[in-house]
Amino acid sequence: MYIAQEESFGPVMVISKFKNGDVDGVLRRANTTEYGLASGVFTKDLSKALYISEKLEAGTVFINTYNKTDVAAPFGGFKQSGFGKDLGKLVLSSLITHLTVQINEKTT
Repeated sequence: MYIAQEESFGPVMVISKFKNGDVDGVLRRANTTEYGLASGVFTKDLSKALYISEKLEAGTVFINTYNKTDVAAPFGGFKQSGFGKDLGKLVLSSLITHLTVQINEKTT
């Protein structure tokens, strides 16, 4: 589907069916898009949700919720979705330049 391959902004949710138990097939379909900003997993099986979240190529994976974030959490996508991360402590470390200066008092 065209909508499943695009990075739509707005109140849009793509829900696609899959055969019972075909989690790896769902992951293949989800990861073939060239975008990876955020994704959502809705399930009663927490271990399955965690397995999927580790394999999804997305900057944020929401489990049993969507678009509920915290300003302390880094936000950004993979692939064509964004350039790096926004928010969170992780971003601050990328903005800091570390410098080491060593001085030998004795000169020749």
